Amino acid sequence: MGGHGHFVILAFILLGVLQRTFVNGGEFTGENSRLSGIIIPGFASTQLRAWSILDCPYSPLDFNPLDLVWLDTTKLLSAVNCWLKCMLLDPYNQTDHPECKSRPDSGLSAITELDPGYITGPLSSVWKEWVKWCIEFGIEANAILAVPYDWRLPPSKLEERDVYFHKLKLTFETALKLRGGPSIVFAHSLGNNMNHIHAYFAVGAPLLGATETVKATLSGVTFGLPTSEGTARLMFNSFGSSLWMMPFSKYCRTDNVYWKLFSDGNKKGHQAYRCDGHEYQSNYSGWPTNIVNIEIPSMQGVDAYPSILELAQSNMSNMECRLPTQLSFSAREISDGTFFKAIEDYDPDSKRLLYQLYKSYHGDSVLNPLTPWDRPPLKNIFCIYGIDSKTEVGYYFAPSGKPYPDNWIITDVIYEIEGSLYSRSGNLVEGNPGAASGDETVPYHSLSWCKSWLGPKVNITRAPQSEHDGSDIQVHLNVEHHREEDIIPNMKRSPSVKYITYYEDSESIPGKRTAVWELDKANHRNIVRSPVLMRELWLEMWHDIHPDAKSKFVTKAKRGPLRNEDCYWDYGKARCALSEHCEYRYVFGDVHLGQSCRSVCFECWHFTNWCTFLLMAAIIGGIIDKHISAGVIQIQSTSNTSVEEKNRCSLPKVKWDDVLL
Repeated sequence: MGGHGHFVILAFILLGVLQRTFVNGGEFTGENSRLSGIIIPGFASTQLRAWSILDCPYSPLDFNPLDLVWLDTTKLLSAVNCWLKCMLLDPYNQTDHPECKSRPDSGLSAITELDPGYITGPLSSVWKEWVKWCIEFGIEANAILAVPYDWRLPPSKLEERDVYFHKLKLTFETALKLRGGPSIVFAHSLGNNMNHIHAYFAVGAPLLGATETVKATLSGVTFGLPTSEGTARLMFNSFGSSLWMMPFSKYCRTDNVYWKLFSDGNKKGHQAYRCDGHEYQSNYSGWPTNIVNIEIPSMQGVDAYPSILELAQSNMSNMECRLPTQLSFSAREISDGTFFKAIEDYDPDSKRLLYQLYKSYHGDSVLNPLTPWDRPPLKNIFCIYGIDSKTEVGYYFAPSGKPYPDNWIITDVIYEIEGSLYSRSGNLVEGNPGAASGDETVPYHSLSWCKSWLGPKVNITRAPQSEHDGSDIQVHLNVEHHREEDIIPNMKRSPSVKYITYYEDSESIPGKRTAVWELDKANHRNIVRSPVLMRELWLEMWHDIHPDAKSKFVTKAKRGPLRNEDCYWDYGKARCALSEHCEYRYVFGDVHLGQSCRSVCFECWHFTNWCTFLLMAAIIGGIIDKHISAGVIQIQSTSNTSVEEKNRCSLPKVKWDDVLL
C-alpha cells in the first residue's frame, strides 16, 4: 500500500487469510491450511472509551479513564451534556473537546456488543453472531483479530492522528506471515498488495452513497438511541466521517489517483472532478429522483433562527405571507458542495460541512471516496446486498421556525419499493425507479453499482434462501450484459418465497471471478448476522480451498442444514422438517420441539450434516490429523468432540467427490 496509502471503509469488513490446499503425492499440504480473520467494523460499530477524567455536575455518574462512552445508554440518559463532551469533535480540525477525549477500544470485545448488558447487549450486537459462527466452524481463538478504529474521523485524520492505516497494513502483513496465504476481504475496502487478497466480499456496500446520510445531516437520525433528533444531528455533523457516505453521481469522477497505489505511483494535490455528458442529459444524476427538495426560509442569517422568546413575541403574520422558494438538488449537487452553498446563509452547519467536504474529501491527496468505483484489480470479487425493502430515496425539507439544531423538518419522504416510487404524503412522484428497491438503508441504485463490474456474458441463478432440494432452481446461462445497464432476469417469483439471485462471471477477465448476490428482504443493518448469508459465505470459502473443485463457483443445486440451529419442527407433519438431514433428539434442557431437532449423520452431502461439518471444520481449523491416500481421507480424531458425536459421525472413509462443492 505504501506509507501514503488509505483504505476506504464504508461498511462491514472482514479480512481473513485463506490458503489453497492441494494434494501432492498423496499428502494434504499447503503453506498453512488454517483460516484466520481480521475484522474491521463499520460506521458506529466500534466501542469508544474515555481517555479523560470528567466530573459531571448534577449527576452521580462521572467519566473516568477507560469508561465506556460509545455506547453507554445509562450515561447518555443521566448525563447527556457530559456524554456529548466525550463524543463531539471540533467540526473544523477534528480535535477532541477540551474537557474530554475518547478513543476506540481494542480487541473482539470492542465490536461484538456496543453496550453489553442483559437487555442492551442483544440490541447492540454487531459481530457477536459472526464470531459465534467462526467458533462453531472450528476457527481457532488466536486466528480472529479485530482492528477497531475511531469511526468519527475522516480517512485522512484516521491516518494523521492514529496512524490507523499504517497499523492496519502491518496487521495485514503479520496475519499473512503467520498464516501463509492470501486474504478474504468482506466489504468495501481499498489498499495493500493485491497478491495478498484472495477474495473481496462487499456486503451491503453503499458504492454510490446513501440518501439517509442527507437526512442525518439536516434533521438528525437517532438510530433508536434515547436522544432527540436535534442532539443526534449536532453530534453527527461534528464528525468528519459524516460526509463519507453522501450520495454522488455515477457519471462524475475524480482522477483515479488511488489506482496508482497498486503500481507504487504517487500524486499530490487537489483532484480534478469531471462529469460526462450523461450527467447533463439524464435526470437526477442517474438516481431514481432528486435527493433533496428544500424550502428556503424567508429570512436569512441569525434572523432565521429565533429564540423561543422571540418567537412568542413576534408577529408571524408577515412571515406567513411571504412564500418560500423551493429548490431541488441531485446527487451530484450534494457531493460537489452545490447544495451546502445554496443553504449556507440559512443553516450554520453548512459552512462547516463545506469546509470538511473540500478539505477531507475533494482535497484528499490520495483519493476522493465520493467517486464511482471501478472493479478493484483483485482476483475474486463478490458483491452482496439485500433488495426489495422499503427504502428512502428522497426528502422534502422546510424551515421549522425553531432554533438550531432543530431548524429543519421533513415534510415528505420519497420511498422506493420493488421497482416503484411513492411518497409518504401520497403525492405523485416523478422519477426513474430501478428494477428493485434497496435494503431499507441504502438505495438499490447504490448497492447494485457493482453489477457494472460484470462482463458481457453473465450466468444467473435464482434459488430459495431456505434449505431446498434443488427443485425450485432457475438458471439462465450467458445472459448479455451492457456495462451501463442493469441486468433484469426474466425469472419466476413466488410471493411466499425469499430468493437469492446470483450473477456470476468468470470468463470476461481471464483468471478472475466477479459475482453479485441479491438477497430478497435482507436488512442492511442485520445482513452481517444473517444465517443465510453466513451459510453461503462458508460454502464459497470451502469451495475455494478445496483442491479438486471443478466449477468456478460453489454449486447452488441443493442446500441443507449446516448446524443444529438450522433444523426446525414441522407442525404440519408433526416431525422435524428436512428429515433427510434432521431428526428429533431430545437433550436435557430443551424447552421446545424445534430445539430438539438436530442434524443427523446422514450420507455426506455438500457439508449439510454435522459429520461433514466436523470434518471440514477440522481440516480448516487444523484440529485433526489429515492423511490422504488414493483420493480418500482417513480421519484420525484428535479433537475434543464428544464421544456421542464421534460415534454418530464415524466415517472412516469419505470420498472427495462427496464433499466437492
